[in-house]
Formats: sequence, C-alpha cells, structure tokens
Amino acid sequence: MTSDSSLNRSGGAVPSIAVAGLGTGDPDQLTLGIWRRLQAADAIYVRTAKHPMMDMLRETGVPIHSFDRLYEQSESFPEVYDAIADELIRLAKGSAPPDAAAVPSDAAAVPPNAVAVAPNAAAVAPNAAAAPPEAATVPPNAAAPPDAAAVPSDAAAVPSDAAAVPPNAVAVAPNAAAVPPDAAAVPPNAAVTLSAAAGLGRAVLYAVPGHPMVAERTVQLLRERCPREGVELTVLGGESFLDIAFTRLGFDPIEGFQLLDAAGLQPHLLQPQLHTLIGQVYDGFTASDVKLTLMERYPEEHPVTIGHALGVAGEERIVTVPLYELDRGQDYGNLSLVYVPASNDERLRSRSFDRLHEIVSILRSPDGCPWDREQTHQSIRKNFIEELYEALEAIDADDPDGMREEFGDVILQVMLHSQMEEETGAFTVYDVIQELNEKLIFRHPHVFGADGASDAGEALASWERMKAEEKRIKGRDADRSSVLDGVPKDLPALLAAYKLQKKASKVGFDWNELEPMLAKIEEELREVREAAGLGDAEASAGEVGDLLFAVVNAARFLGADPEEALARTNAKFKRRFLYVEEQLRINGKSFDQTDLLEMDRWWEEAKKRGL
Repeated sequence: MTSDSSLNRSGGAVPSIAVAGLGTGDPDQLTLGIWRRLQAADAIYVRTAKHPMMDMLRETGVPIHSFDRLYEQSESFPEVYDAIADELIRLAKGSAPPDAAAVPSDAAAVPPNAVAVAPNAAAVAPNAAAAPPEAATVPPNAAAPPDAAAVPSDAAAVPSDAAAVPPNAVAVAPNAAAVPPDAAAVPPNAAVTLSAAAGLGRAVLYAVPGHPMVAERTVQLLRERCPREGVELTVLGGESFLDIAFTRLGFDPIEGFQLLDAAGLQPHLLQPQLHTLIGQVYDGFTASDVKLTLMERYPEEHPVTIGHALGVAGEERIVTVPLYELDRGQDYGNLSLVYVPASNDERLRSRSFDRLHEIVSILRSPDGCPWDREQTHQSIRKNFIEELYEALEAIDADDPDGMREEFGDVILQVMLHSQMEEETGAFTVYDVIQELNEKLIFRHPHVFGADGASDAGEALASWERMKAEEKRIKGRDADRSSVLDGVPKDLPALLAAYKLQKKASKVGFDWNELEPMLAKIEEELREVREAAGLGDAEASAGEVGDLLFAVVNAARFLGADPEEALARTNAKFKRRFLYVEEQLRINGKSFDQTDLLEMDRWWEEAKKRGL
C-alpha cells in the first residue's frame, strides 16, 4: 500500500528519494531502522558496490543497482556525482534512463509489449480465479483500454477448488479494468515498474557508504536539486567513518578538529593546531598530492597516520609513517584516510599568517616590547622606505635568501602600521587583505569575469579601465581636476618624472617619435652650459633638472624605466670602482699614492673584464 503522504492530488505517487547510510562496513553497527528499510525496498541503488556491506545487502534478495559504471564513463569525480544525482531524480520521477534499473542476470526478458507491474501490486490469492495465460497484471485504478470490458467490482467469489493459476498468470485486482486479450505476459522477476513506464513518481532508496551527510557529494547535490524538481528527499542516518576514526585513532574532536577532502586540499586550509582528517584518499596519486600539500605546512619527516578500512574486521590497517613516505608502499582504496594529529610545535605555528599577526599584537601590547609600543606611523616611516630599498637590492642581486629575508621585513612594516590602526579601531590587517583581494578580482574581469584579454596590452587597458571605474564608484575622483593626480608626492624624483610624463602621454601630450626628444636633450644640455658659464648655481641646478626630465622622457619612449636604468648604472659603477680599489690594494697603494691617470687605466681594465 502507498501511504497518503506519498500520493499527489491526482492519485499518483509523489516522487521521492530516501538516502540511507551503510556505515563503515561493520554489520553490527548498522542501525535496525536502516536494515528494515533495506529489507523492505523494491530495489536498492548504491553509489558503489565496492563496500564491505554489499555481501549483507545481497542476502536480502532485494535487487541492487550500482552506479559504478559511471565512474568508468566519466573523466572526473564531479561528473560522476552529477550524473548519479541526475539519474536518481529521473528514477524517482519515472523517467529513468534505459540502464538505470538494471535487471539481474538471471531475470527473464520482458516482452516488448509487456505492461509494467506496479511495485505495490496485490499478491495472487491461492484460490483466485485463473487469468488467461496471456493476461497482464493491471494495477489498481488503472485506466481501461477503450475496447476492454469492465470487470464488476462485486464479481462472485471463486470456489476454493478453482482451477490452478497458470505459471505466468497474474491476478487481476478487484476493481481493475479489463485487460485486452492480446496483452503480453510479464515475467514475475522483471525489474520494471509501472510508475517508471507511465511517467508517475516512485520511491527510490539510495544507499551510500558511511553517513549520508558526511563526505557524500551526491547527497548535497540531491539536497540542492530535489526541491526544484518536485522530489521529496529523506536523509536517513548511518554510522559515519568519523565515528570509528575517533575511536580507532584515539582523539576527541572537542579538542579541535577539521575534516578535509583530499581532492580539494589546499595549504591555506591546514591548521596544525587542530586534529586533521583527510578523507577520500582513493589511490597513490591522490596520496602524492596530499603529501605535497601537507609539505607546505609540515616538515617532510613529520609523522602522519594512514587508516585503511577502519572498523572492518580483517581489513583494518593503521600505520604511521614520515610525511615523505605517505605515497610509498601503501594500498590505498575507497576506505582510506590520512590523519595528522594536532600539534603546538612552534615551528608549525610560525608558518601561518595568524601567528605573525599574534606576534605583532603582542609586541605592541602593554606586556610587549617598550620600543615597539612607543612607535608611531611617523617614527617608523623611514624604516618602511629603507626596507623597500633593501628588498629591491636583493631583487637586483637575484639573491633568493636575501629576498626571503627582505620581503619579510617589508611585510613587518605593513603589519606594524596595520596594528597601530587596529588599536584605534580604524581597521585591521585582515581588512587590508580583504580590500586587496577584492581589488585584484575587480580589476581583472578578463580573469575572474566574462571579459577577455588576448595579450598584455589588452590586459593593461582593462586594468586601467576598471581602476578608473573603481575610483568612480568609491567617489575618490570628485575633487580631482587634473590627469596628473595620483602620483605620490614622495616618490623618488626620477620615478615621479616618469609617471607624470606617462599620464600626460595618455591624453596626447607627447611626441610621436624619438628625434624631437633627443633634440630637446641637446637643447637642455646647451642651457646647462650657459648657466654654468654664468656661474649661477641656482640656474644651473634648474637646467640640470630640465636635462634630467628630458632624458627621462626619451627613456620612456625607448621603453626603459629610468629608475631601473640608473640603478643598473650605479651598480656597474660600484663594480668597476671596487676593481680599482682592489688593484690599489694589490699594488700596496692608497688613494693618496695614485693619480687619476692610473685609476682610469684600471677603470678601463674593469670595462674590458665586463664589470
């Protein structure tokens, strides 16, 4: 019988899916309620038949249909889970694909014109009148074919000694419409339902490993899709692999615990101070990816525990290995996981941004460092500039160790200034990070949006366009009237000249070729000579500035950053001068014991040596 709650107003069954958890594989841990649902089902659909509970399910005699074929047909796990959810919904709505309800290998074939048997069809009574051999079962309330003769509802009872029912005869329900004489017989074990054939709803039982709500993507997809598809979804319980993991691995999740999916594992998700379980470690390739990700936060010799088939008698294996051996010599499978115990090792905490924030806040606290506590934005302003230049020096020297150290010093300056503002309640460093993330996404619509950029030029144009739009939205251009605005006043003069000229060029205030720029340099050089000849120091300084500005303009046209070009020349000068000093030392001389002619000779030697 179908309960009232599963009928729609037209009398048909409401499409429904019940999801049952099969537990971790120990039959003794399967709940009685789940077991009863499995035994009473017309059919059981399982995500995978590769589970220790399958032998017990087969003992029920209920047809079992696995979705393992989809794993072989799909290129990724998301595709598999999407296909399973889609197929389950179509099954529930009575529009299942041909291979969704696979018939057991020993089932008789269904004739092409057979009428489907309803899942809740009444059993044939021992003394029921025989139906013609070619008659097919008709479910209660089924509509009669136009030429069928109705069977009276008050038909006379059949005597107990009535003729035996032929082997393939199926009883006609009391108020069923008559069956056409040419209807084909339905084999008793055919796995086709009337609801599927007629497009009506049906109840589907879907069984998954563990607990349906733990690491089961198909259930999440069903929760998203069933409401809009008009399918009732019931999620039943089940023992989760977490239950047995807590017991067998011996930790209490109240101490702090996180469950992560091996397929989506990222370094920023790892928190060493928490017990960490990594599920879905299906094979050695996945284990290798997990190992590389863990090595972003943990040293390669850090101990990790691998659990195989936890709680399954005769199959459970628990082994602890150094992290670097995680993907070596292990037989990973559907029931494998990786456990990393919680640790307060300071070396692990030191690799986190949160720890840096904590240290800086302690330094600035009343119990922290007196010097750090006394600093203000202005008092350490020069430190910021110095650290930036030291970082640039490490970059120019292509010194990875130096860069690692100097980048850290630059970050410290950001942390200190942000901590000062956090103490006033203005903002925190996390607000700084949020604004930066949002800015990067907003200014890259060709990466994070629908826009496209085929080359660096288009990407830069997109950046500038979105930058202007961002400022308009924030109202930051309201008081600006010049295209030259936005160049920081404290930039080094050479870099500031470069940026001012670049902004002017965007509105057409620029030469289109190099010759006029070189002529301008010659003009400014003549004016420098004239001012110097007059002995006017102030005028000479002004003309030198004009000359430098003209040189910067030519450098910009040539695609050379003047700041970087001059920095390279400074470095070159330093190398050659050091060579001169070295030659003086070798020859036992000091600067007051040589002259310009000798030093110039060593200078030329340095040039020939490529210094």
